[in-house]
Amino acid sequence: MFSAKDIERFRQDTDGVQKVIHFNNAGSALPVNQVRDAVVDYTIEEATFGGYETHTKYFGVLEDTYEAIGKLINTSKEEIAIVENATVAWNAAFQAIQFKDGDEIITNQSDYASNYIAYLHHRNDLQVKVIPNLENGDPDLKAFEALISNKTKLVSITHMPTNGGFVSPAEAIGRICRKHGVFYLLDACQSVGQYPIDVEAIGCDFLSVTGRKYVRAPRGTGFLYVRKSTMPKLRPLTLDLHAANWTGPNSYEIRNDARKFENWEGNRAAVLGLKVAVEYILEADIDKIWSRVQSLANIVREGLSAIDGAAVHDIGSVKSGIVSFTIAGKSANEVKEYLLAKGINVSWNGVPNTYLDMTARGLKEIVRASVHYYNTEAEIETFLEAIRKM
Repeated sequence: MFSAKDIERFRQDTDGVQKVIHFNNAGSALPVNQVRDAVVDYTIEEATFGGYETHTKYFGVLEDTYEAIGKLINTSKEEIAIVENATVAWNAAFQAIQFKDGDEIITNQSDYASNYIAYLHHRNDLQVKVIPNLENGDPDLKAFEALISNKTKLVSITHMPTNGGFVSPAEAIGRICRKHGVFYLLDACQSVGQYPIDVEAIGCDFLSVTGRKYVRAPRGTGFLYVRKSTMPKLRPLTLDLHAANWTGPNSYEIRNDARKFENWEGNRAAVLGLKVAVEYILEADIDKIWSRVQSLANIVREGLSAIDGAAVHDIGSVKSGIVSFTIAGKSANEVKEYLLAKGINVSWNGVPNTYLDMTARGLKEIVRASVHYYNTEAEIETFLEAIRKM
């Protein structure tokens, strides 16, 4: 666990904690000051000396971003593509799979709206199967394996849903996917930065991530992991002169690393901020972060459960830093606005965010309080006292 001195240092590195109690880390976390300064300083250099010229100057430093990400998720830089956000990363992988009409996708009940919409919108007629849940909210892995058929092309799992506090058993699902030889795409946009991710232990073919959430990087950053052995089986939906080389009037060659899913243009200042954010996690220790996040989230859940009229709606045997709750007689937006006026940031979700999960559990909306390691027990008590007074 972190010491009190560690927490104080993290807070000294985060100017935002002097202004707000930020329990919206699953939306967009407060970046550390070093991330902010890296982005601002790089942008000033671009404005002073030119964008291409500044890129050339910092080329080696920017390249180190791939190495840092590789260390964070236990992979090589050749298997990393840096993109604008998790949706771009997820779709770069999903749209590169060569589907045929009738191919099957298996997903979990708490899958995110953007992913499920992509299945429905795909140019091929794809059949979607949903893993049923056990009574405690965990996916039924025996039922999952029974769903796999010779038409199953992809298993697409949301690791930590946008609500419900649930952590999907990514490693166990990966073992089943490898056994049956099906593609495995893990949406880890809520988990990287709070949970120790090891793509070798998970066994996924793809991992999509955003920077703005628990990584504490700038908005407009994200990355995609693609397993090296999977790359030859994929056809990127779009290409440019960065992803491929024009070799003749009627020929081109696609890169053989994950950067074939990138394009040339991008926000270099934000990428530098992503690098600094990832390095901060590595220095802090992701295992300690995960322990701290779980501890704080459990305090929130226990505190809310003791308040008349408050109901916690988290499920699963392993829970994340995302706490979902409702207040009797108040809409989710009313709760959010009430807390915002008191300098406490939370967010809320409705049925369209996780349609299958919300409708299965009879929920119309929830308030979401998502904590991170730089939050404190004192902030939680201030939050709980505000709820009591409500």
